[in-house]
Amino acid sequence: MMEIVKCKGSDLDRTAKFYDEVVIYLDENNINYPQWKYNIYPSRSSVQKAIENKGQYICIENGEVIGGFILNEDPQGAYEKGEWQKNLLPGEFLVIHTLATKGGHYNKGIGKAMIEFCISYGKENGYKGIRLDAVPDNLPARRLYEKLGFTFAGDKNLERYDQNIPLFSLFELNF
Repeated sequence: MMEIVKCKGSDLDRTAKFYDEVVIYLDENNINYPQWKYNIYPSRSSVQKAIENKGQYICIENGEVIGGFILNEDPQGAYEKGEWQKNLLPGEFLVIHTLATKGGHYNKGIGKAMIEFCISYGKENGYKGIRLDAVPDNLPARRLYEKLGFTFAGDKNLERYDQNIPLFSLFELNF
């Protein structure tokens, strides 16, 4: 049975190892759609920061980390550029970051379970919606978001100063 938990400091090693393994798997299989870079992002330091900010979650099955994501209110970029259906103010929506499933565990409902967890959390805590972004070529992620009711809000430069990813595809789900 899958369980989604908020990470504590004691989860740092296994969560950082999970993301390292994900990036290696994506690179080795030529499917690095999010364009993540080993030891750069996601990395031990980004996981540690997310845990300290109380936004890092992991999905566990039989004691093994099979998924992970960050859920917070920080879009980490110029989200005001989005072609949003609803004009939500900062603090009125959650943002999902760094959503990943362990290599070899695709199409088993893990990503769906993590997104549904975020939706339930948002509704239960009075948020008006969820927003997220993806690299435009990340078709598996885009299909998942759209399948779960998210709508496309444009390809925009979020001013994150990553020259390798000039545009991000924005998505929203309003409650």
